[in-house]
Amino acid sequence: MTAVTVRTTATAPRSRRPRGLVWVMLRVHRSALLFWLMLVAVAAGALLWAYGPGIDAAWAEYRDAGCGPGEPSLGCDLTGPAFARYDDILAAGGSLLGLVPLLTAAWAGGALIGRDLENGTAQWAWVQSVSPARWLAAKLAVPAALLTTGMLTLTLLHRLVWSSGSLHRVMGWRSWDGVYLANGTTATAYALLGLAVGALVGLLLPRALPALAVATLAVLALSDRLDALRPHLWPTDLVTATDDYPEHVGLIVEGGALTSDGAHVPIPDCMGMPGCLSERDITGFYAYYHPADHFWPLQLVETALVLAITAAAVWACFALLKRRTGATT
Repeated sequence: MTAVTVRTTATAPRSRRPRGLVWVMLRVHRSALLFWLMLVAVAAGALLWAYGPGIDAAWAEYRDAGCGPGEPSLGCDLTGPAFARYDDILAAGGSLLGLVPLLTAAWAGGALIGRDLENGTAQWAWVQSVSPARWLAAKLAVPAALLTTGMLTLTLLHRLVWSSGSLHRVMGWRSWDGVYLANGTTATAYALLGLAVGALVGLLLPRALPALAVATLAVLALSDRLDALRPHLWPTDLVTATDDYPEHVGLIVEGGALTSDGAHVPIPDCMGMPGCLSERDITGFYAYYHPADHFWPLQLVETALVLAITAAAVWACFALLKRRTGATT
């Protein structure tokens, strides 16, 4: 008899762990991911506290002082510890949203792109099954999705706190322009701008520390220029007065004094002194400003502008990578 030996081949169990560029991105940059999730969680918790116990305690303190809702009153603008805590939390939330673009640019330029190019990790990935274009797309898409989700969450929470806690408006010394970034779509757009500019600088300067510094400075300079441009993105309203500088609540663009022939002149330094206005033929005052109903037009125009710059930076990233590697896909 002939013995027949049947060989069985054991098939290795297929790993159920996520694979691909997205998984690699999340694993390699898990420290940054955990930091971002922690930051969003802490900020969201603080804003939820301000929405609930924080504003309740501030209103109770305000009413205990003999004040109540209504028109702004100078006799009720002195605050206590409860309002100070509430206001600090709200201010910290807005400041955090304003810092995210700088932090993102520094991380994108240094750790996300610059370090991979400096230590050869990117080149190693390109000789495997990952093309340079796919590598860069994953580098940008995964952080962009996480940034957008986190920023929109914090923005919505900030708007919820601001719209429900009208104590600022009752007191009359905090206007919508002070929380402009935190209450609209521009905060998210600036975060994406930081990512795109950081990635571009990382490709231009493929060393972690120089790219980190230059990316931060570049986003800071861009934000400063866009901030100066903001008041001119939408037509302003004009308000005038004859006795004193006109009352307004909003973002001031230009203001001054009016002469008898309608000319606009600076407000003189001698205000309050006898004959100051008559000697200079000043008959009134004017101000060009953005009222509260200009909030969303300004937000949407600025958001579109920032996203256009972001798209240009992303296009420059792919064009530069293609030029350096010669890859088409």
